[in-house]
Amino acid sequence: MYEAFDRFVSGLIQRSTPERTAWNVEKLRQGKPADWNYIDGCMITALLSLAEITGEKTYFDFVERFIDAFVEEDGTIRTYDPSRRTLDDINEGRVLFELYDRTGKTKYKKAADYLMEQLRLQPRTAEGSFWHKKIYPNQVWLDGVYMAQPFAALYEKRFGRGDYGDVLRQIRVVREHMRDPKTGLYYHGYDQSRKAFWADRDTGLSQNFWLRAIGWFSVALADLMEILPAGGAREELSGIFRDLMESAARFADEETGLYWQVVDRAGEPGNYLESSGSSMLAYAMLKGARLGVLPKEYAVQGRKTFDGIVKKYLSFDEDGQLELGGICLVAGLGPEDNRRRDGTYAYYISEPVVKNDAKGVAPLLLCYTEVKRLIG
Repeated sequence: MYEAFDRFVSGLIQRSTPERTAWNVEKLRQGKPADWNYIDGCMITALLSLAEITGEKTYFDFVERFIDAFVEEDGTIRTYDPSRRTLDDINEGRVLFELYDRTGKTKYKKAADYLMEQLRLQPRTAEGSFWHKKIYPNQVWLDGVYMAQPFAALYEKRFGRGDYGDVLRQIRVVREHMRDPKTGLYYHGYDQSRKAFWADRDTGLSQNFWLRAIGWFSVALADLMEILPAGGAREELSGIFRDLMESAARFADEETGLYWQVVDRAGEPGNYLESSGSSMLAYAMLKGARLGVLPKEYAVQGRKTFDGIVKKYLSFDEDGQLELGGICLVAGLGPEDNRRRDGTYAYYISEPVVKNDAKGVAPLLLCYTEVKRLIG
C-alpha cells in the first residue's frame, strides 16, 4: 500500500486548485469558496515535507502556485480577516519561510511579517496566553498551540532575535493547567475566566481528552524540537514532550496501534479508533525518535500506528481511487450560541466521521515522510 501513496497525493493535487481543494471537506460541504485557512495549511505543510523527502518537484510547484494565489506583493493575504483574531489563521503561514528561502520572493517575507504582527495583536489571558479566537475570550485550546507556536518560533529563528521566551511561556501555561496528573493526558480546553458554559467552575477545564486536540499539541511539540536551538527552552519543552508521549502511548489500542476518539474511554459505546489524531501521535513519536528526543522504541510504536491506520482506514473505492477514512470532521467547545459543543463524551462521538479530509490526510502524509526517513 505504501507505493500507492504518491498516486493518492497526486490525485488530490490534480483535483485541487486554490479556489477549491479536494481535501477540505468542511468547505466542500458548506459550498464555500476556498480561503486562507488552517485546513489547507496543514495539507500544504505536508506537501512541502513530501517535496523534501521525495525530491518530487510537482509538490513544491503546487505549493508555490497555491500560496501565490493568496499572498499579494505587499505581503497582505487575500481572504484573511485579521479582525477575527483567530490563531487558526496563523498556521498556513508556516510555509512562507521555506518559500522565501527557495524562491527569494520578498512578498513571502512581508506576509510572514504581517502574520507575526497579527499574532502580536492577539488578545491574551491574564496569564499571557493567546485567546484561541476573539469569539472565545480567555480560552486556551490545545489546537491553538499548533496553530501559532511553530510559526512564532520559526519567525523568531529567521527574522527575530532568537528569543523563544513567549513560546515557552505559552506552553508552560498549558502544562500547568491542562495536564491531568492521573493520566498525563491534556484536556481539550481551558477557560482562564471560568465563565464558558463548558468549563469546570473550579478548574476552568473542559471535561474530556479529545484525541485530535492532544494530537495537535503533540505535533506542535515535535516540530518545536526541530525548530528550537539547543538550550534552556528546548530542554524544558523536550521534557514536556517526552512526558506526553509516554502518557499517550499507554492508551494505544494493542492490536492496531491506533488511539480512541475520546482517548481514555476505549471500547465504550460510540467511541472509535480515529485516524487523524492517531496519525498525529504517530508522527510525533517517529519524529521525536529521529531527532533523538525520544527513545528509539517510540519509532517502533509510531510505525505500528502508521501501519495500523493504513491497514484499517486506507482503502480503494469502487473507482480504484485511494481514500482515507476514520477522520473526525471537526470538534470544538462552544461558542455560547452553540451549546451542542459542550465537551461531553456524547458530543465528541457525535461529530461526523468523513474520508479524505486534510486534518487526517496531512498528518498521515507527514507520517509517511518519517517512515521513508526511517526505512531509507
